[in-house]
Amino acid sequence: MKYFIKKLATFIFVIMLDQTNILSNEILSGNEVSYNDQQDTAKVYLIDEVVITGTRTAKKIIDVPYPIQKIDNYNFKFDSKIAVDNVLNDVPGLFMQNRYGNHDVRISIRGFGSRSNSGIRGVRILLDGIPESEPDGQTRIEAIDFNSIGSIEVVRGNLSSLYTNAPGGVINFLNDINFDKNFFVNFNEIGSYGLSRNGFKTGMIADNFKFLLTYSYHNYKGYRAHSQDYWHIINSILQATPDPFTKVNIYTYYVDGLIKLPGSLTKAQFNDDPYQANPRDISRDTRRVSKKGRLGISYNKFFGENKNNEFELTGYIAVKNFERTAKDFRIMNRNVLGASARYINHTHLFELKNEFSLGGDLFLQYGPVETYDNINGRRGDGVKALVDDRTSNAGFYILNSTDLIQDRLSLLLSGRFDKVKFEDKDRGLDARSDNRNYEAFTPKIALNYKILPSIALFASYGLSFDSPAGNELDNYPTSSTYPKLLNPDLKAQKSTIMEIGSKGNLLFDEWTFFNKVNFEAAVFNYIIKDEIVPFDVAGVGVFYRNAAKTNRFGIELGSDVDIYKNLNFKLSYAFSNFKYDEYIARIDSITKVIDIPYSGKYVPSVPKHNLYLAVSYEQPLVEDIVGFVKVSDRFVSSMYVNDANTEETESYQLLNFLIGTDIKLGKFNIMLSGGVNNLLNKKYVGFININSDRKEYYEAGEPRNYFGILNIGYSF
Repeated sequence: MKYFIKKLATFIFVIMLDQTNILSNEILSGNEVSYNDQQDTAKVYLIDEVVITGTRTAKKIIDVPYPIQKIDNYNFKFDSKIAVDNVLNDVPGLFMQNRYGNHDVRISIRGFGSRSNSGIRGVRILLDGIPESEPDGQTRIEAIDFNSIGSIEVVRGNLSSLYTNAPGGVINFLNDINFDKNFFVNFNEIGSYGLSRNGFKTGMIADNFKFLLTYSYHNYKGYRAHSQDYWHIINSILQATPDPFTKVNIYTYYVDGLIKLPGSLTKAQFNDDPYQANPRDISRDTRRVSKKGRLGISYNKFFGENKNNEFELTGYIAVKNFERTAKDFRIMNRNVLGASARYINHTHLFELKNEFSLGGDLFLQYGPVETYDNINGRRGDGVKALVDDRTSNAGFYILNSTDLIQDRLSLLLSGRFDKVKFEDKDRGLDARSDNRNYEAFTPKIALNYKILPSIALFASYGLSFDSPAGNELDNYPTSSTYPKLLNPDLKAQKSTIMEIGSKGNLLFDEWTFFNKVNFEAAVFNYIIKDEIVPFDVAGVGVFYRNAAKTNRFGIELGSDVDIYKNLNFKLSYAFSNFKYDEYIARIDSITKVIDIPYSGKYVPSVPKHNLYLAVSYEQPLVEDIVGFVKVSDRFVSSMYVNDANTEETESYQLLNFLIGTDIKLGKFNIMLSGGVNNLLNKKYVGFININSDRKEYYEAGEPRNYFGILNIGYSF
């Protein structure tokens, strides 16, 4: 039987070679296991242990029953780092629509996040393990500087049993604190349409201390009219390790920037000139000014006779000042308080490994929202509305992972209880107040079986919970209780999720071709009740309602293969068949209300096919000089722009080219690179404004553009 299993595993591996996904870019350890029954042609290497904070456990990736990708900054060091899709473009199941560079980006995992016309939903975003997502799940990522990032953890699928509002997964951006010597790097990037990005990163080491500081300045005129932006971003980490089992980190950041918004276009406007701005947004001078800063402190301690217990406590405060102009002129001042704690115990039960974890999170955000008339982009004299906004989240989770068969089969059980509370108080003449509470318990069970030490099968079943975001609760003129402040009809979105998959990491070091392979494949099905979807009300604005039942079936595949020596091939593919099973949409206007059946319609803003291919070659040219070249291609199939499926975008294909060199001159390091994105200059829809009442669905993606990078570093 053992011989049969090994032969079957080899057969499965060969079949999956051209279809499967890169699990991670982990460094392979030297723990070599030979299998004579495979005629010594394959040698399997174990993946090094890594701390996966996104899953709130410390395990080898191969032992965690989720689709996980861990991306080291080496993998995107030659690439442009303006937007999040520059660094996450090869993750299967992850689809990104950039509205204006890195700002107002829509990140969608398995359709979660696709409903958002502003910010990110359904995917928990962390920076150094601290939530960038707000208590209601809404996220903006201005504070993330990709020149400062050391690695990125992407956990796809239902993480609601561990995090608030994370049915799509978790993305954790980790700043580059794991350096081993003092250094200074100057970053410089220029590009088409007035792109200029400059900054530095420095790291210093002393006895039991590390300090990381980064600064970036970004200025961009934009490829559309009325789309310029600028940003200042400062990040720092101070790390103290008084002993080998204790670590204290102090995190800070500050962001200050402005972005002008060109708005969405009708199909006629888009066909006439996709890069024009909506005249209404020009007249309003639609823009966003953001200033925010955060201070966080984490304490981590291993204790016990065998150091098999771990405790971590994190606290953070933040201040946010936002200015938004659209139909109105709105000023939002937010104060943030948050904390999380977790305890982990490693032990043995009946001589089998067991890990138990208990943790919780508290998160509070509050402050006034002032609304004025927008007079050609200027603030009107009188306050139209003044509302005190307060959002809080309290949740706790329990997690237990135990081996059923030593180092082969493991069982993971987890569950989380969350309560998300919204409170609004009108300080105007009406003196209204309102509140909404959402709470749920979301359990999950998962199995992980290792066919070989570096090939695993996994399966899971669980529930998820996704509360509305604060702005999604805005009431509208024809709701059941208007003019109350909060929409009383909007329910939380809940899902039942099943998933199976496989992942692995192999070396065939005696083969000339295909001697290194990472792969992953996953099949999932989500049954979603009361899916939250956006809609317009007679041009008054964007509001949200529930679709009764949605079915999402999907397949994610990919591979990362060393074809020959330094020639690498990457593939990621996602098939998404997402439909409304039951959905009667109430179309509201000032004069009438109509109920229209949308059952059987496809979920908008999700491509059925999303394929990414990349071939790269890295070669030492002479001593201490390395050359690099990469060609990548992205294919995205057509997408519907509304629930009625009356209009859709055209499919598109984006071809990119990149070339670079890395030069070491003693203690100096010079990195030069340049590239062309959208080489064939395709016109395509880069962002969909879902369910627009004015039929202004379309926002153009970036045309052909060039960039060049010069980084100069010194180690001391």
